[in-house]
Amino acid sequence: MSSLFAAAALLALSATAMVGADTIRVAIAENARAADLRGLNIEVSELGCATCTRTWRTDSVRAVASGQSVEIGGRFAPAFRLTSDAPIRMNGRDYPATLEIVRYGDGLAIVNELRLEEYVVGVLRAETSERWPLETLRAQAIVARTYAAFHRASSGTRPYHILASTTHQMYLGHVPASSPIWDAVRDTADQVLLWDGELFPAFYHSTSGGYTEDPRTVFAARNMPALKAIRDEFSAAAPHFYWTLDLKLADLADILKRNGYDVGTVTAIEVTERTQSLRVASLTVHGTRSSARLRGNDFRRMVGYETVKSTLFAVALDGAVARFSGRGYGHGVGMSQWGAKGMAEQGYKAEKILEYYYPGATLGFLGARSR
Repeated sequence: MSSLFAAAALLALSATAMVGADTIRVAIAENARAADLRGLNIEVSELGCATCTRTWRTDSVRAVASGQSVEIGGRFAPAFRLTSDAPIRMNGRDYPATLEIVRYGDGLAIVNELRLEEYVVGVLRAETSERWPLETLRAQAIVARTYAAFHRASSGTRPYHILASTTHQMYLGHVPASSPIWDAVRDTADQVLLWDGELFPAFYHSTSGGYTEDPRTVFAARNMPALKAIRDEFSAAAPHFYWTLDLKLADLADILKRNGYDVGTVTAIEVTERTQSLRVASLTVHGTRSSARLRGNDFRRMVGYETVKSTLFAVALDGAVARFSGRGYGHGVGMSQWGAKGMAEQGYKAEKILEYYYPGATLGFLGARSR
């Protein structure tokens, strides 16, 4: 094991030992070459080596990846810990509690360590709107907490548990105490979804397009639940329930080539397999040089998740353009956020919303707490 990964593993193990059951470590950036942070009287401490003893205070920090270390103000260590009584600002956002800057992977991982419940508030601020019905927010809080707790329990030797990005779930940091999101999180404190008595990755998405998807057709993860695809009657008011896309065939050929598929000039696009919910499981792009058979999810990733909004689409060629007509936004697994909003507006409680989108799952509590 290289000294870099040995140090990262040591930091991860020590971090795990320090993190309590009510705490989570969130990577708000990864593979960064440098980071600028500002705050009020920040205490900076060296971490990760036997001679790391220095501590000082400052209002601004510039951290740079240097070799296998982090450099701050001419000091080098595998990691630095930043603490302050006030939020610490990075990239225009304020983050509560503690930040650690760790040399990891190809650069720096910036890790926010904070209470799990406070993290869930920051997720809801990013993933929903505080103007949405309280029951929608309560359902989202339980789902986001479940997803986070699952990743916390299965993060391995990384120096963080979960990423603040669409790879996992978005997180916006500090949320003012006046936000109604806090009420939704407090109302559901410690509540999680369970499958056969265990935590599971409670995936969710923006808009189902009318049908949700079995997670086993999309993801490969431990303890993947056998959630059946359902007909979703509550997402029709979502802004992306219907969508269209015109994609130039020349642009599609370039995208495929960059991803290792040189088909030449595209001559046809054939949907070769659909899932139970009619999403594209696989499609074949035919060209003048070759043909490429792709998983629907891989095709969406290559073109762009925000461009091809879901794999629930039909496609036809029209001259030099591929015309897509689709429904929904996201992978379609688990709760539709706009569907949850629609259900709450019709009077459904959070528990019924979760029962609808996660059939077979049960509500439980983290740790030994029970009610």
